[in-house]
Amino acid sequence: MASSLHAAFALPGSSPGARPIWCVDSESWPARRNTLPAYARAFAEEAGFKPEAGHHLLVPGKAGVAGALFALDAPSKRGTDRFMTGKLASVLPAGTWRFAAPPADARLGTLAFALGRYRFDRYSKKKSKNAKTPRLELPKGVDGVDLTRIVEAVYLVRDLVNTPANDLGPAELADAARRLAAKHGAKISVVMGNALRKNFPLVSAVGQGSARGPRLVDLVWGKPKHPKVTLVGKGVVFDTGGLDIKPDAAMLLMKKDKGGAAQALGLAHMIMDAKLKVRLRVIIPTVENSVSGSAFRPGDVFPSRKGISVEIGNTDAEGRLILADALALADEEAPELLVDFATLTGSARVALGPELPAAFTEDDALAAEFMRFGAAEADPAWRLPLWRPYAGMLDSKIADTNNISGGPFAGAITAALFLSRFVERAKSWLHLDLYAWNAKERPGRPEGGEAQTIRALYALLASRYR
Repeated sequence: MASSLHAAFALPGSSPGARPIWCVDSESWPARRNTLPAYARAFAEEAGFKPEAGHHLLVPGKAGVAGALFALDAPSKRGTDRFMTGKLASVLPAGTWRFAAPPADARLGTLAFALGRYRFDRYSKKKSKNAKTPRLELPKGVDGVDLTRIVEAVYLVRDLVNTPANDLGPAELADAARRLAAKHGAKISVVMGNALRKNFPLVSAVGQGSARGPRLVDLVWGKPKHPKVTLVGKGVVFDTGGLDIKPDAAMLLMKKDKGGAAQALGLAHMIMDAKLKVRLRVIIPTVENSVSGSAFRPGDVFPSRKGISVEIGNTDAEGRLILADALALADEEAPELLVDFATLTGSARVALGPELPAAFTEDDALAAEFMRFGAAEADPAWRLPLWRPYAGMLDSKIADTNNISGGPFAGAITAALFLSRFVERAKSWLHLDLYAWNAKERPGRPEGGEAQTIRALYALLASRYR
């Protein structure tokens, strides 16, 4: 159980001086306006307040700001932004606030507020001070302990993704996993050096061009008798593309190529903190894909942990290589659920954009359940097919498979099909191809590293294993 509430929250009724927030929208405004205190109604009319989504109005009182009006999307609007209240964290004065008229989903509105407080200011002289940011009194019926673990997980993901590669290499990512293991009493091992070359040859091959050695992190938590849930996260701390080097514009955000590993650690925190009845395993292959005289080359052929030989068609398709060895390890114990997270293909982004991760699974029931929780948690994904007829695109003339199709079509699908060759025994497998980044600032979602799909998966797992 979380030890304390997040700094964004105050207990219900604990702050008698908490100032009110009246959430309104264009449809409810005429009726809502008449329920406001007289001073607030008069000031709103004098100021010409219009309930357009995202607009706010600070209402003065005898001793400064006495309350705030905040406009949400109208319920009838298609594509309503349920994270709109995240904007409050940046527009309200410091102090404790409460929802006098809450959003329709008070829980999600409260979460959005907390996530809107996030700042990555590790390298800035203008550090934000939590003492100077607003807090929100938890609405009645909202579980602050559960929201706290979710906020902690999202902050962890954002911090890991945002940290540049000079400060977060394979060793440092392994250290982050060690800290999480220590926090929750999990067991952890890190494979590197000769043991990595012998047992995880694809992970070793991708990382051999960097002075910072590759690793495979293996974290285990929970009772052995409980259902096995295994998370695998792509941990490429920086991706130059290798000898098939990326252009400068494509390389600019490659510190986020560890986004899959960050998602796995964030979800693991929520699972362990909630003490879900699972035997959790987290496997993170972590490398730096560098250019050097020792870097792996196009045309090289390597064995894999599973025994499948892989011809390298492109060194910039490195993520699927390290995931292949990790998935093979995970699959050996036939988990009930195996989920991998990866910032894997540009094709998925072309198809679905940066805000909608691609999901691949052959388990229809799992897909439906995952999509349902994604919609409920405003943490969406979209299912794409594991179209088996495309598997032939990965054929190699000299090895069991190539790591790319060599053509311009169906890149996300062929990447998923490549990975599927390394999963045979897991009862259900879900592959998530995500961006892990907010390309622009939105309410509750600052520009930069982002947690994607893990809130939906946590809700799914909690429904099964609480």
